[in-house]
Amino acid sequence: MAWYDDDDLWAGFAGVMFSQRRAAEAAELVAKSPLLAFPAGSRVLDLCCGPAIHLVPLAQRGDRVTGVDLSEVMLARAREACDEAGVEVRLVRADMREFTEERGFDVVLNLYTSFGYFDDPADNLRVLRNARASLDRGGSLLVDVLGKEVLASWVGRPQAIDTEDGTVFMRDTILDDWTRLRTDWTLVAGDTARHATITSFLYSAAELRALFEQAGFTGVECFGDFDGRPYDNHARRLIVRGRAN
Repeated sequence: MAWYDDDDLWAGFAGVMFSQRRAAEAAELVAKSPLLAFPAGSRVLDLCCGPAIHLVPLAQRGDRVTGVDLSEVMLARAREACDEAGVEVRLVRADMREFTEERGFDVVLNLYTSFGYFDDPADNLRVLRNARASLDRGGSLLVDVLGKEVLASWVGRPQAIDTEDGTVFMRDTILDDWTRLRTDWTLVAGDTARHATITSFLYSAAELRALFEQAGFTGVECFGDFDGRPYDNHARRLIVRGRAN
C-alpha cells in the first residue's frame, strides 16, 4: 500500500499536518493573499483538500467550492468542519490522477506540498493535465510546494514539534540525487510511539515551470510566498501558477 492510501497515517498525524495554527494561517491567507484573490463567485477546486482548512474560508467569502481528497478520514473531518462553519461545500472522494470535470472550474488549488506524491513521474504530470482539463478558458492552477532551493537551506536538521496529540519527531532525507525527499515521522504520546514515512518528488522552480508547460499551461509564473514575492534567495515557498487556454 502506498503511504498516501493509508488512512491510519492521515488520522494519526492530523495534529501536526493540520493543526489549529495552520487552519488560522489558511484563513488569513484566503483573506489577504493576492494569489488567492479570485473574482466573486469563482468556481474553485481544492485538490487534496484535507480537512477543509482552505475550503471553509473560501466558501465563507462566497466562492463556489469543491474539495477532492482520496482519504475518507480527511473527507469526514472536512464535512464536520464545513457543517460547524455553516458553509455549503461539495466534497468528492477521488484520486487526483483520475479526477477531471471538463471546464468545470475557474481555479484549481493544490496547496501545502500536496503535489509530487507518485513514484511514476508520468502520474504527477497526469495530475497537472487533469487540472488543465478541469479549468475553463482563462482559468488558473496554483500549486504550492517546498522548492528544492528553499529546502536546501535547512534540510537534514531533525525537528521536534509539540501537537495536541503528543510530540512529533521529523527527519528528512534527500534521495536519488535531489530528485526525491523522504520524511520520517515518529509521534510519541505517553508511552506509545507511532511511525510513518512519506516520500515525494522534489522540484526546483525551473523543473516545476517546465512541467506546467509540458501539461499545456501558459503564462507560467513562480512566486516565493503567498504575498506574491519573487522566487529568489528570500523565498519561503515555491508557488507556481499557470493559465489554461
